[in-house]
Amino acid sequence: MLRHALRRVLLAVVQLACLAVLIFLLTSLLPGDAAEVQFNEQAGLGEVAQLREQLGLDRPPAERFADWAGALLSGDLGTSLVGGTPVSEIVTGSLTATVVLAAVTAALLVPLAMLLGLAMGLRAGGRLDRTITAVTLALNSIPDFVLALALVAVFSLKLGWLPSTWLGAEGGQLLSRPVLLVLPVAVLLARTICTLSRQIRAGTIAALEAGYTVQARRLGVPRTRLVLRHVLPNAAVPGVQELARTGDQLLGGVLIVEAVFAIPGTATALIEAVQSRDVPTVQALTLLLAAVALTLNIAADLVSERLAPRAEVLR
Repeated sequence: MLRHALRRVLLAVVQLACLAVLIFLLTSLLPGDAAEVQFNEQAGLGEVAQLREQLGLDRPPAERFADWAGALLSGDLGTSLVGGTPVSEIVTGSLTATVVLAAVTAALLVPLAMLLGLAMGLRAGGRLDRTITAVTLALNSIPDFVLALALVAVFSLKLGWLPSTWLGAEGGQLLSRPVLLVLPVAVLLARTICTLSRQIRAGTIAALEAGYTVQARRLGVPRTRLVLRHVLPNAAVPGVQELARTGDQLLGGVLIVEAVFAIPGTATALIEAVQSRDVPTVQALTLLLAAVALTLNIAADLVSERLAPRAEVLR
C-alpha cells in the first residue's frame, strides 16, 4: 500500500509538472496581453509597449517560464499583472466561498448517494428502484446551467423563497446565512448524486450475488449485519472510484454555479483573470484545481484498495 501510494504521488508530481508547461504555453497563446487589456483602444503603441516592458511581458517566453517555475518551486505564486497584489492573496481570498460550497456539497452527497444506492440495490427491480432510477436519469440529462436557471426562475423569481445571487455576501458569512447555499448546492448535487448512487446500486447488487454473501445468508447472518459488514464495504468500492470522477465533475459544475449565482469563488476569480489576461493568476488557479483533482483521484484509489485489498494481490 505504501509503495503504491508513493508511486501515485510521484506520478501526480510529474503530471503537475507537465501541466505547468502546458498551462504556460496555452496562456501564451491567448490573444492580447495584460498591457493591451489595461489600455483602451485610443492608447498609443508607445504607452502599451512601455507598460508591457514594466510588466516583463516583452521578455522571451523561455525566460519568463524559467522565472515562474523557479518561483513556483519556492512557493512564490508571483504577482498579479492587474493591481500588483500577490497572487497568493487572490487565491486565498477566492478559496473561502468555493471551499464552503464544495464542503457542504460533499457532506450531503456521500450519505445521500449511499442511502439511495443501497435502497435501489437492496430492492433491485422493485417500485422504489424504478422510481429513483427514473428520477435520477431525468436529472442527469439536464445540463447544470439549465437546472440552475430553472431553479432561480421558480424558487427565487416566482415564489421568492430563496435568494438568486450571492452579491453582497462574503465567504465567511455563508455558514451564518445557509439560505444562500440552498440553490447552488442543489444544482451541484443534482447530477453528481445520480451517477454516484447508481454506481453504489450496481456494487450492492454485485455484492448481494457474490458467493460470500450467499454463504453468509445460509449460515443465518442477520440481514442488518450482512448489509453493514459484507455488502456495504464491497458496494462502496465502485462508489469511491466514481466519487473521484464526481469530484472532477464538481470542479466543472462549480464554474457554472459560481457564474449563475455570482459567487465570489475560485472559478469566478479564474474567469476574471482570463478576461484581464492576468497570466500569473490564471496559472496559479489552474494548477490549484488540477492539484485538487489529482488529490481526489489518489485518495479514491487508496480507499478502494483498503476496502478491496484483493486488487493489490491481483496487481
